Amino acid sequence: MSVKYSVVALHNPKKPNDPKKFYAKAQGYGQLPIDRICTAVSHAGSVIRGDVLAVTDGLIFQMMEGLRDGKIVDLGDFGHFQVQVSSKGAETNKEFSASNIKKGKIQFRPGKLLIDMLATLEYQQVAQLPKKAKKAPETKPVVK
Repeated sequence: MSVKYSVVALHNPKKPNDPKKFYAKAQGYGQLPIDRICTAVSHAGSVIRGDVLAVTDGLIFQMMEGLRDGKIVDLGDFGHFQVQVSSKGAETNKEFSASNIKKGKIQFRPGKLLIDMLATLEYQQVAQLPKKAKKAPETKPVVK
């Protein structure tokens, strides 16, 4: 197995007048859905697929509770999850309020097992995936 990549030409955003350079772009092929993971885990141990799915659902629920409380969710060698925020700036500290926060996102920092796995990856070049066609903007009918 290998990680698939294609080569794309990109401008340097800091130097838009410079010629494009070629870079690797990872290509995702297929998905590994939770049901398939649960089935594989159940075959590797003494639990049934439903038990694995129940534990996974419970884990996600507990992660959401911890993240809502501002905690860093530590899953050991798997990694850590933490809420990060982006906000609009304020002229002074006193003028800043929670309404300046635009959105939150979840940051994942991989743990030792996943970081170590990266060192063992093999890569295979493939053709660039076709670009998705942009939808034409919908026009609203004129009501008279």
